[in-house]
Amino acid sequence: MKKNLLLVVLFLALIGVGLFLLFKLGGIDFLRGGNEEKASIETFEECVAANNIVMEIYPRQCRDSSGKVFVEYIGNELEKTDLIVVDSPRPNAVISSPLKITGRARGYWFFEASFPIKLIGREGKLLSSGIATAEGEWMTEEFVPFSVELDFDSENAQTGDLILEKDNPSGLPEHDDFLTIPVNFR
Repeated sequence: MKKNLLLVVLFLALIGVGLFLLFKLGGIDFLRGGNEEKASIETFEECVAANNIVMEIYPRQCRDSSGKVFVEYIGNELEKTDLIVVDSPRPNAVISSPLKITGRARGYWFFEASFPIKLIGREGKLLSSGIATAEGEWMTEEFVPFSVELDFDSENAQTGDLILEKDNPSGLPEHDDFLTIPVNFR
C-alpha cells in the first residue's frame, strides 16, 4: 500500500514538473490556439501597437514580452536643451498648416536676430522653410524667445522632421548646429 501511494505521489510530481516546464518554456502555445510565430517587434510604435507596457518617462519606453526595450524617437532634443528649446510643437505632435513654432534659443543661435527652419517629409522632401525671429534682444548668451509660422502641404506624408538650424554666416561646418523634432501630419 505504501509502495502504491509513493508511486502515485511520484507520478503526480512528474506531471506537475512537466506542466510547469511546458508553461515556462512557452511550449503550451498550441493549447492557446496559436502555434504560429509571433510577429517580430522592431520599433517603439510597433511595441505600443502590440499593447505592451509603456513606461511614462521621457522619452517614453516600451518593453515587449521578451523584455526588449524600445525608446520613442524624439530627435536630438535632449542633446540641445542648453542651446535651444521648442515649446510648440513637441516631438511627435500631430501638426497641420499653418504651423506656429515657438521656443527659446541662446543668443548665439541667431544671426541678425533670426535663424532658418525647415519642415521635411520623412522621405526627405522639403515641405516648407522659414525664418524664426527673435522676440527680444538677441545679442546675449541668454535664452531669447522666438517664433515663426510655416505654411505647408504635407502631400500625403505621414511623418516628417522639423529642423531648426543655428544661423551660421561664416559657412564653416564646425559652426553648424541643428535641432531635429519629429512630427506627424494630420
